[in-house]
Amino acid sequence: MSFVIGLGSGLAAVILKNTIHFTHQLLTEGFTMEHENWLYLAYPLIGIFLTVIFSKYFVKDSISHGVTKILHAFSRKGGYLKPHNSFTSIIGSTFTIGFGGSVGAESPIVLTGASIGSSLGRMFHLNQKTITLLVGAGAAGAVAGIFKAPIAGMVFTLEVLMLDLTMASVVPLLIASVTATTIATFFLGEGAEFAFHLEEQFVLNNLPWYVVLGVIGGLLSLYMTWGSMYAEGKILKIKNPFARLLTGGLILSLLIFLFPPLYGEGYTTISALLSGNTDVIVENTFFYTLKENNLVILGFLLLLIIFKIVATAATNGSGGVGGIFAPTLFTGGIAGFLLSKLLKDLGWASLPSSHFTLAGMAALMAGVMHAPLTGIFLIAEITNGYALFIPLILTSTVSYLTIMYFEPHSIYTKRLAKKGELLTHHKDKAVLTLMRLNKVIETDFKTVNPDMSLGEMVKIIAKARRNLFPVVHEDGKLLGIVLLDDIREIMFNNELYDKMKVENFMTVPPAFIEASENMDQVMRKFEETGAWNLPVTDQGRYLGFVSKSKIFSVYRRVLIHFSDE
Repeated sequence: MSFVIGLGSGLAAVILKNTIHFTHQLLTEGFTMEHENWLYLAYPLIGIFLTVIFSKYFVKDSISHGVTKILHAFSRKGGYLKPHNSFTSIIGSTFTIGFGGSVGAESPIVLTGASIGSSLGRMFHLNQKTITLLVGAGAAGAVAGIFKAPIAGMVFTLEVLMLDLTMASVVPLLIASVTATTIATFFLGEGAEFAFHLEEQFVLNNLPWYVVLGVIGGLLSLYMTWGSMYAEGKILKIKNPFARLLTGGLILSLLIFLFPPLYGEGYTTISALLSGNTDVIVENTFFYTLKENNLVILGFLLLLIIFKIVATAATNGSGGVGGIFAPTLFTGGIAGFLLSKLLKDLGWASLPSSHFTLAGMAALMAGVMHAPLTGIFLIAEITNGYALFIPLILTSTVSYLTIMYFEPHSIYTKRLAKKGELLTHHKDKAVLTLMRLNKVIETDFKTVNPDMSLGEMVKIIAKARRNLFPVVHEDGKLLGIVLLDDIREIMFNNELYDKMKVENFMTVPPAFIEASENMDQVMRKFEETGAWNLPVTDQGRYLGFVSKSKIFSVYRRVLIHFSDE
């Protein structure tokens, strides 16, 4: 099955890269580099319009934010991804990126590969654990196929999708990755997105500057994570979908018109910087005649870093389909190149710009995705060697540590973590995430009315099997509880049967659990209160009780299933 999934995800990568390339080539053929091109104002808007029409009226479902969708499928849907994701992401991202959307094709392809794995697993009626593994195999194959980097594909799945590192998972991931890489190489040749052969080893004296790049990478990663989520959130607040499309599309079109390197994925710009060619970044702009001016080039590079986040957020927020993978590599590459060029121009150090461009890409991947190993191995495989291994490790680690000080979650996991729907390598948190509150609610408690007399309550106690009684109003609202231990001394006093009512001796529980809360929040309430039973309500209406004993029983069952090899 891993082999079949590798074939599918590899072919999907080939198809998408070709469709984007041909669309891009068709639309920009004949553009002159010496001056600006007004069609840049129209293409991105048209692309997003086509994508929105396709997803709204043909697919009738959201097809963006692919990696987040996979993570949500792991924690809430047992690895289930809709079958249409096997092809709709390819079509949507072709419209978006081919027409200039400033996002990457990796996330749609990862969703495509993962959907192939999910569909295959359900076809053979496999269990949740195996389907999850097949989804991971599809994702690994997709990344490996795009970059022709099998180890990076496998590590991406382990780091970003958070599958467990066991022999049972590594072997299928490797099979899918190697198969997808072979298929992509067969159809596309050996070159990757920005293949580059290192001609020199790193210089030991430059290591301190790689540390500096790591810190800058971590801070830029923080800017990318918070900035893109903030900007996209602002655009998503526009309720009318076509007004949202127009707003985001116009912002994107204007940015691409002023800064053409923001058009599409940006790998052409990275390739140019790796070869030391800075002329390409000012092609089709007002600044082309100033291409020999170092200050103009430095300023332009800095503006590209600042506005790439806005362009990416505008693309996704207005309805485009694409991921953060390519924008991360683009921003990191420019940051590394900018640092080396700035230090060289100031006369502080003579640094190899290609090395710092590559290290910058690894640094941003480590920070934005919280995936330092993926960044290290991806760049190492793309450059066909491990000559930069030490600087890559250093830069990625420093970047990761820097952003972790400010932001514990990656751009993929931040939304899910807020909702308590994120699976991690932390076994306890993973098990709690997989548990459902509605599976541990107990409803066999006899309810009583606040106006009920003690004598009437004694009759209910005689028939009850539990020693706890929720006090519920006629409209279903939970008012309090009565514990058998609290009334044991008076329940046998016949003289009080008609004198005392339930409202006289009911108590308020130490905490209430809302039906919308996740199990991590539930367990925190149990720990804070020391209670053994807590009531569950839905906007005040009584639903039942949750007990520690029930939670522990279900917890152990889920843990055994989760850890089973």
